Amino acid sequence: MAIDLSLPSEVQALTDRTRSFIRDRVLPLEDAHVGDIAAAGGDTFRVELQQAARDAGVFAPHAPIEYGGHGLGMSDRAPVFEEAGYSLFGPVALNIAAPDEGNVHMLAHIADPEQKEQYLAPLARGEVRSAFAMTEPAPGAGSDPSALATRAVRAEGGWRINGRKWFITGADGAGFFIIMARTSGEPGQRGGATMFLAPASSPGIRVGRHIGTLDRSMIGGHCEVFFEDLSVPDSAVLGEVDRGFEYAQVRLGPARMTHVMRWLGAARRGHDVAVAHVAQRQGFGSRLGDLGMIQKMIADNEIDIAATRALLIRACWELDRGDPAANATSIAKTFAAEAIFRIVDRSVQMCGGLGVSDDLPLARLSREVRPFRIYDGPSEVHRWAIAKRAVGAAKRALREHE
Repeated sequence: MAIDLSLPSEVQALTDRTRSFIRDRVLPLEDAHVGDIAAAGGDTFRVELQQAARDAGVFAPHAPIEYGGHGLGMSDRAPVFEEAGYSLFGPVALNIAAPDEGNVHMLAHIADPEQKEQYLAPLARGEVRSAFAMTEPAPGAGSDPSALATRAVRAEGGWRINGRKWFITGADGAGFFIIMARTSGEPGQRGGATMFLAPASSPGIRVGRHIGTLDRSMIGGHCEVFFEDLSVPDSAVLGEVDRGFEYAQVRLGPARMTHVMRWLGAARRGHDVAVAHVAQRQGFGSRLGDLGMIQKMIADNEIDIAATRALLIRACWELDRGDPAANATSIAKTFAAEAIFRIVDRSVQMCGGLGVSDDLPLARLSREVRPFRIYDGPSEVHRWAIAKRAVGAAKRALREHE
């Protein structure tokens, strides 16, 4: 039976509109501000971009229809998000940037009706931004979430939360926080985490310094955040108590894939820029694009783009079926994070001195995609998980034949 990889007509139309919007409206703005969204105007600039996306009919492709979005599933998001990611400012314009996109997805699946009205609706409409507060400085939760140290304890009428987070994307200017805190057990033990919702204006939430990082395109920075006797009511619990790690998987698998979609778009742009350059640049008696070493880099880029897209399609198919897709998303994320960096790095190399200058977008693309090998789980952690599953399956098979 043939596998149909064609897109539904409405998804193809949205993809085409997104491509035109990004190239006609957003890329010139990105180039004018050298990919630095804070320098472009931060939230004021975001609001203007998002209104332009609404006018173009491409805003919030992932959000539920009842909240003003297009309601696309994971497979249908892939081509749209890839076109949006062709510009570093594109995800912000469409309201599909991290962490808001992942938070929309999770709230749509877990939040109760009141929470959806208070938090999901304004987030999906772009009226506020959000932050997902999980990562902590050592010895707290990082790549190992079981080290979670932020603590929530029962208090009269609700909970009291204390802890320190860092590398919290979008924290500066967020309208609300989703907070991961330990409600049972001790750091190092599996389970015992709960998610809480809290408006950013709540007494007890303090946003600290921006942690300087390579990337510049994620609005609101990567910040330290302090929770100091933050009091929240029982109604602030997202889902059920002690099921926070379980709920995190609702967010993490899809969020890893949407990162792949967006960064694949960025890598494609780098490749396009490089190929256009070597197709006309003269050197050593011919065009650079006619030289074997350059052609190898072009071919390797084409292979990495195609392989990334194929692994992404497989993982999204599993997610749309309702499968956990843990292995497929780990494989796709690990390969993509490294392939995307290779694509951009080769593109820089093909353009020589121009590649490391601000005259082309390649240098800023390089700084933006490098952290992806760490964000949403370092490649080493995903490799460990993939190998652990493979060995576990082999052990089970041996036991069955004993």
